[in-house]
Parts: sequence; C-alpha cells; structure tokens
Amino acid sequence: MNLTLAAQGKNLPPTSSELYKEIELADSILFQAFNRQDMITFKAMFTEDLEWFQDNDGLIPYKTIFENFGNTFKNENKLSRVLVKGSLEVHPIKDYGAIQIGSHQFRHFENGKEEVGTFKFLMIWNKKDGNWKISRVVSYDH
Repeated sequence: MNLTLAAQGKNLPPTSSELYKEIELADSILFQAFNRQDMITFKAMFTEDLEWFQDNDGLIPYKTIFENFGNTFKNENKLSRVLVKGSLEVHPIKDYGAIQIGSHQFRHFENGKEEVGTFKFLMIWNKKDGNWKISRVVSYDH
C-alpha cells in the first residue's frame, strides 16, 4: 500500500501583543504571590482540575501539589522565582486560552550559600469569565 502525506501549512493565528501582555501579567501575578509565599493568591491562579506533570515525579495530584507548596512556603530558605528574560513564548489556543512556554530560575539559600537552578516549563492557561487560570503544567529539564 502506498501512502502519500501532504504537509499542511500553518493556519494558526499569530499571538497578539494583547494576549502576550495578558499572559506576561498573569505570570507576574502568579510568581509575585509565590515569592511572597501568599498561598491564597497563588492557589487561586490554578483550576481545580489542574494536571501537573514533572519530569522527575510524573503526574502530581492536586492535593500533593499544594501540600508541597505549603511546605516550601514554610521553609526558611526563601525560595524565589524569576522568569528568564527573553524566554517567554505565548501561543493562542482557540476558544480556550493560551500556551505559555519559557524558562525560569529558582533561587534559595542553603548551607550559607545561594543555590540557583534554571528549568523549563509549559503552562496551559484557561480564560473564563475574563480570568486567567492555569489548568496544565509541564515542568522539565531539572
């Protein structure tokens, strides 16, 4: 049997500057809350059907995710996150929201010295009633 496949051209709408700025702002709000250890604001930025995939840990249940963040926020190491400048990509998802791709750097002090790690992520944002929330996270390159 002979199969011929034809590649289709991209028919995706380009990312508008408005969408880019909305996701950039949502990311900023999310991680300002993270850096302030504000669990109420942080947790409210995620949907209740959140799926979180991590290369080292697989699929992490919703309850476990926020237990882990709660423990992190209690830690005296003061973990903080910064988006790596120039790494942010935003792509629209028709009738749903947007894909955010980027790299971020986490810093904390351990044993008297600063530890820094840079990791990659992909987040699926859902826009409902004018509000942006994350429904899927893929965290990798640890």
